[in-house]
Parts: sequence; C-alpha cells; structure tokens
Amino acid sequence: MQEGIMELMWRTSHMSGGNAHYVEALYEQYLNDPSTVPDEWRQAFDQLPRLEGTPAHDVPLSPIREQFYQLARERRPGQAAPSTAGSSENRKQVKVLQLINAYRFRGHQRADIDPLGLRQAETVPDLDLSFHDLTQADMNTVFQTGSFFLGKDEAPLKEIVEALDQTYCRAIGCEFMHIVNTEEKRWLQQRFESVRSKPKYSQSDREHLLERLTAAEGLESYLASKYPGTKRFGLEGGESFIPMMDEVIQRSGTYGVKEVVIGMAHRGRLNLLVNILGKSPSELIDEFDGKKQLERGSGDVKYHQGFSSNVMTPGGEVHLALAFNPSHLEIVSPVVEGSVRARQDRRDDVDGEQVLPVVIHGDAAFAGQGVVMETFQMSQTRGYKTGGTLHIVINNQVGFTTSRPDDARSTEYCTDIAKMVQAPIFHVNGDDPEAVLHATQVAVDYRKAFKRDVVIDLVCYRRRGHNEADEPSGTQPLMYAKIKSHKSTRTLYVEQLIEEGVLTEEQAKQMGEQYRDDLLAGNHVANALVKQPNTGLFVDWTPYLGHEWSGDTDTSCDLEHLRQLAQKMSEIPNGVEVQRQVSRVYEERRKMLAGNQPLNWGFAETLAYATLVDADHPVRLTGQDAGRGTFSHRHAVVHNQEDGSTYIPLQHIKEGQPNFTIHDSFLSEEAVLAFEYGYATTTPNALIIWEAQFGDFFNGAQVVVDQFISSGESKWARLCGLTLLLPHGYEGQGPEHSSARLERFLQLCAEHNMQVCVPTTPAQIFHLLRRQVIRPLRKPLIVMSPKSLLRHKDATSTMEELSDGRFQMVIPDIGERDPQAVKRAVICSGKVYYDLASYRAENQRDDTAIIRVEQLYPFPKEELFDALKAFPNLEQVVWCQEEPLNQGAWYQSQHHLRLVASMVREGLDHSLKFAGRPASAAPAAGYMSVHVAQQSQLVDDAFNA
Repeated sequence: MQEGIMELMWRTSHMSGGNAHYVEALYEQYLNDPSTVPDEWRQAFDQLPRLEGTPAHDVPLSPIREQFYQLARERRPGQAAPSTAGSSENRKQVKVLQLINAYRFRGHQRADIDPLGLRQAETVPDLDLSFHDLTQADMNTVFQTGSFFLGKDEAPLKEIVEALDQTYCRAIGCEFMHIVNTEEKRWLQQRFESVRSKPKYSQSDREHLLERLTAAEGLESYLASKYPGTKRFGLEGGESFIPMMDEVIQRSGTYGVKEVVIGMAHRGRLNLLVNILGKSPSELIDEFDGKKQLERGSGDVKYHQGFSSNVMTPGGEVHLALAFNPSHLEIVSPVVEGSVRARQDRRDDVDGEQVLPVVIHGDAAFAGQGVVMETFQMSQTRGYKTGGTLHIVINNQVGFTTSRPDDARSTEYCTDIAKMVQAPIFHVNGDDPEAVLHATQVAVDYRKAFKRDVVIDLVCYRRRGHNEADEPSGTQPLMYAKIKSHKSTRTLYVEQLIEEGVLTEEQAKQMGEQYRDDLLAGNHVANALVKQPNTGLFVDWTPYLGHEWSGDTDTSCDLEHLRQLAQKMSEIPNGVEVQRQVSRVYEERRKMLAGNQPLNWGFAETLAYATLVDADHPVRLTGQDAGRGTFSHRHAVVHNQEDGSTYIPLQHIKEGQPNFTIHDSFLSEEAVLAFEYGYATTTPNALIIWEAQFGDFFNGAQVVVDQFISSGESKWARLCGLTLLLPHGYEGQGPEHSSARLERFLQLCAEHNMQVCVPTTPAQIFHLLRRQVIRPLRKPLIVMSPKSLLRHKDATSTMEELSDGRFQMVIPDIGERDPQAVKRAVICSGKVYYDLASYRAENQRDDTAIIRVEQLYPFPKEELFDALKAFPNLEQVVWCQEEPLNQGAWYQSQHHLRLVASMVREGLDHSLKFAGRPASAAPAAGYMSVHVAQQSQLVDDAFNA
C-alpha cells in the first residue's frame, strides 16, 4: 500500500520517531546548558510553545533519575534519612542559597552596563561573601545549587560565584525579582541563568550583527560627511539599536506577528527609517536638501516623519509602521497603543499575537514625562491593553544638557517607572552587540509567553551634542573627554571578531565599503524589504482621500426602520435586574418610541449609534463614566443588580454586527485621548469617540489636540475622524466645570483642519454623529456637548426630525413673526439660546430674531447669510455668548459675522455688538449668585444694549 504523504514526511523528518532518542538527549543537553547545542537547535528549543498550566520551564530528567538511583542504592529498607538540621554545613548551605537569591535581586547594580565606564556603581553588600557569613575558605566546598541553572545539582562555591557573576554582573543587568508572578520569575531565571552572560552565537549570526552595525554606523558617517553640522539627531554611540530592531522584527515574525507598529522620538529615527524600514536613501537626501515633499499643508521636519513598509521574516511577511511623532517626546506612546489596538480589533486578535507595539524612548523623557506612567497604567486594562509592549530606552545618559542623575530623576534607573506594572527590565551595555541580541531575544520571547510589557534599557552614549550643531563639552566636559577617545561599537566588535578568527580586517572593510556604495547608488539598504507588499496587510484609505470640505450630507433614515432600531436599543432581557433609576430611563425611552413624550438627548444619541452599527460601522466610545454618561443620560451599559454582570443593548442590534465598544476609562485624559487618536487614524470606517467627564478636563490632554488632532493632517497628511464630546455650558458649577475652552479649539482652526460644533437639539446630535461617519471626509470633530440640555424641557425632537432631517449648521429663527418687524438679530451658539428664547417670550420681543450657529468651524457663512436675509429691516446684529469676552467664540468668529452682515446690507457690519460676560482670567464665577446675575445681564444686553 502506498505511503500517505504525511507519513512519508514524518518518517523523513529530523523530528521523526527514529530520531526521538537523539532529540531527547539534545533537549536534555539544552536544558543543562543551551550554549552547548547547535544554534539552530537552541533557537528551535527557545521557541517551543508554553502550554497553559505547565511549569514555566522544563527540568532535565537525568539528574532526577540519577538521584532516585542513588537513594535506592544508599538507603536500606526502613532506614531513616540522617538529620542535618542545625549543622554548620546546613547553615552554610542556606547562606549559599541566599547568596544566589541576592544576585538575582541586586546583581544588576554591579553589572558592567556602561560602555563609558562612568557609572558609579552602588556598594552592594548583599553580593559579598562576608554578608552571608561565607569566606574564601568555603570557595572549594561543594554546595547544592538549588534552582540555579548550573546544569548540576551541586558545585564548589567558587564555580557558583563565577556563574552568578557571569549571569548577573556582566553586560546585562536583569531586574525581574519585583515581579509577583512566580512563573514569570522562574521563566526569566531559566533564560538568563542557563546561558550565563549570553549564548554562543554562530558565525552567521555574528556576521549579520556586524553587517547591521555597519549599516547603523555607515549612515551616520555618510550624513556627517555630506551635511556637517546639520541637525539630524544621529544614533552615534547607540548603533546597537539597529541590530536590536532587526532582531525584534525577525524574531516576532517567526511567532506569527503580522504587523509591528513603532513609536519613537527623533534620536536615531533617520537611521531606523533607512536601515530597518527601507526608506530610500535618495528620498532622505532630498529632505536634507530641503525639497518639498507634500503638495498641501505645512509638512514637517525629516526626523518627525512616519513611514510604512513590508519585510520578509522566517514566519512570513510583516508590515512595519512607524508613527509620525512631534517633538513632545513621549506622547507618541499611547498613540501607538491605540493604533495597535485598532489593528488587533480589525484582525480579531484578542491576545495580541499578530500585532506588536514597539515604543522607543529616551532615558530622560522616560523618567520625566507623566504620559509614560499613564501608558503603563493602561497596559492591562480591558479597553486599552494590546498584549504587551516592547519598550526600548536609548539611554544616552544625558537629557539635552542634564547628565547628573540627581537632576534627571529621583530613582536609581530611568526605567524604574516600569516596575509599577511589574515589567522585567534588562539593562544592557550597548557596546556588547551579542549581549544586546540576547536581551532582545529574551524580551521578545517574554512578551510572546506572558503578553505583558517588557523593557530593554540600551545603555549607550551620545557621541555628539543634543543635535549636531551643539558643543556638548561645555556642560559635560568629563563625559565628552571620555567619548572623544572611545572607539565606536562597530570598531570594538570588529576587533573582537578578528581576534576570535571569525573574519578578517579586509572583510570588515569590504562590508563598510559595500554599504557606502549602496548609499551613493540610492539603493535600499534595509534587509528583507518586500518590493511588492501584500496589500491585505494595509487599511484601504482610498474611499476617504481627495474629498473637499462639505458640511451638507444626507443623514436621513427610514422612519419605520428607525423605530425598529429604537425598539432593540431599548430592550433589556429577562434575568437582568435593572436599578430603579436606570429602569426609569429605559421606560422613558419606550414612551418616546411610542410617541407619548418628546425625544431627549440620550435617546437620539443612542439611536445614532444603533443606526451606524446597523449600517456596519463599528463604534467605539470611551471616557470617564462613558457607560452611563457623566450626567447619567446614556446608560448604554446596564448593570445587573443581582450578580454585577453587564448587558449592552447596542451590542445586540443585529446578527453579525460590527463592534459596539464602550469602556469607562481609567482616570487619564492625555494618554486616553492620544490612544483614541491612534485608534481613529487606523480605523477610518468607524465612529471613534472620546468623552470628557467635563469639557474642562480636556486641558490635561492639550498636547494631543495641539500636536495631533489639529495639525496632524497639515504636518503629515494623516487623516483622522476622531470625535470629542466635551460637556460645556454655564450652569453655576464654577470655573472648573463650565467651559471646554471653546476659544482654544477655534484658535487652532485653519485650512478646514477640524470641525467645531455646538448642537442644541437631540436631532442635531443624531445627524451630527451620523454625518461624521456616513460622509467620506475624515476630519476631527469637536462637540461642545450639553449638560443641562440633556433634560431641558424645550431641548427635544421628534422621530420625524431624526428620520427626515440632516445636521443644520445654522438653525434660522423659529416662530411665526413678521419678518418686516424684526429690527435686531441675536446670533448665538449653544445653551444660551434657550435663555434668550425664554426672555423673548416673556417680554414679547417680536422685533428680535434669534439665530443659532451650530457649527462654528468651518464657519457656515452662506447658511448664516440665508438666515439673516429673511429680515429686510435689520438694524442691529448682536453676538451673544455665555463665555467671558476674552473666551468663547467671539474673537475667533467676529470677522465671519461682520463679513456676513455686510453681505446682507452694506454698513450692517458696523452695528455688530457683543453680549456676554466681561473679560475674566477664570472661565466662570464660583458663586451661584454671581453666575445668576451675570447670566441675567448678558441676556438682557442681547436684547437691549
């Protein structure tokens, strides 16, 4: 009978049954000392899957078998084991085990991790023999090694100490004993202790290391000679970063990673772009020569640019994406996490197996900027986790001009912040490329095994100043005297390889010349670059490109279908015990659906989400109290009062619907908003919303608005449809709970970069949210959302207005009054409209029209003109706002108002007046009596001033 193809493959494989004893023996050898097995076998064993519920590492069986054999020979039946309790030998044995543990805890403090040798290592008494009551006389005494991986159960103390020193005090300083999880600690112990300082790498591995170091140094040398003194934030002194990133990508690819998203500041960015991502050297030269790259927008400097490409790895094609980054050094970290989470959600990659975030930091910024802590804090939360991030610190040991540790931070290491999430930290000497390679492999494997953050602290130096035009010796004379005479990492490694006979000096020279020849020829110099990438790895942005601004979009919806969706979003299944107030909210929604009461804000907003999900648009909404809404108007997440479980009606609109995701965020604005920006830039077909608890709180994330949301398209041609809901309105709640700083957003508006809207009815928010997704234009949307209007008796709509209408950028005057009699037009935006309408009704001021501008940017000039021209006898135009004179929309909008007024009638623009609070340093009054008086006055001024 003919053999089956699988049987034939199995019998001819090196893993076949006939080779089982050989493989088992090789594996035993690997467990005792991984460096003694061939490199390809060691890598295969390193990457064996870790099964759930099994120990963190395998244990060699041969010592166990031998131990039982010896016990059987030495002990007679019924004979008790001799007691050694209290003996001197036993006490010393305990001290030896304590010494081993001390090296695991504090060996990093004695490690040789500074290539310059300037690091003043702390005195570590725990690592001295005397601290553990051991002496030189004990060095030849044989002790049990416990769980220390010497490959044997016992060894002389001298051999144990030497092995401990090689493992924990050489070029890698390991910090992992702060980790609570025992399995993770033992896994890390095994990986480091089993190979001492580093594995024995093959000749091909070492040649590849040198080739990548050559590329890193070669690019810097080329740019330094061609553009001397030009700012580029070079990598000189940290060249090991390039082989590190090469290994991260290639090793991750073997694990099935399909996308790697990278965030970093400017140090070494150009080197990464050219040598890892495959940016064309000729394109980089064009940027140095100042040639314009973007047809529209401002563009940005070369060391802020992003890039994407595909490379081939042993596990298949991997897409690389380098995020665009401003000069705020760490703000890109949560942006990367958001982009990664979006890609994982798109792939249904729940565990983060297919998309890897890699964030590169500077040492000073990593220790100094609070968004780093916020990003770590989100790493394991439900709404923001990404399966673990690989953090790489390019540790130049100097931040701008600050090099004294007691000026730069209050902790021993710049990486100590990572201990808050029990991330392992590997400090590695950047002048030892093989140690760098080893630390990288362990870090990638740890992330794969445990889905948690891990940090590599690449301790190096900065050969030049903060930028190439700086003279660093003015502030660091001793450090730069040392650097001046210090050989480069490549030079040191070449000398080592020549001494060990791995290659000749001529071969090393040829490698450098070949790289420079490639640069001069404009060739790509990244390894394994895919020239025709698999487009299935990319998001298709084609439908969203090339659209000019348009505010008018059909957002209507079939009335009957709308009622069906409203019914589904209001259903709570049996068995879900709803809290009394929440039950009332849902009961009121059912009454609204039945036509027994007008629709309120919460109903219309929730129905907008239902229609989008029904149309196959994912919706993601996060923020503090987003589930219920800060003012309890939403209650999209229902909490079962019996068992604490939750039910989300919007996740049950139809079979096979896209995600409706809603998360209460942790108490952060900056990192969370940056995360959602990253998410939105990666998911163009979805509605992505961040809601502030109060609009005022967005100022904790001002950098995200300034450097990404308002300017990302102009600087980087990066489209984003993120929506911000910022509760805004003056209800007497004081300076910190009134204003979402409308004026700041309007000041940032130009070139149709974003939309700023102030909707005043449920129908308006319904159509505004739908417009944001249905229209193919992708622009950030800033919504000054209401507080008191959520339940205002006049802020209501009908189902017909939701079904047939569309978002009105300007709402004309409502009412039956004689247009000929109108002498004054009060133009306003937001909640103040209802105060003005109430005053007009009470005082029978039919001579005044009230017009609402619902979109302040892009300013709707034509729509406002149409609303004003209905009144031929206008004599006065007033802009009324709740905000103080120096805040709100007045200063940024008055030129639009004057222009439109002059279009209505020549000279009418001269009549434009302001009605609002007087100029103020604070956004609002802190006393209710003052608030009431100011509100009454500004409304009166609108009609009578």
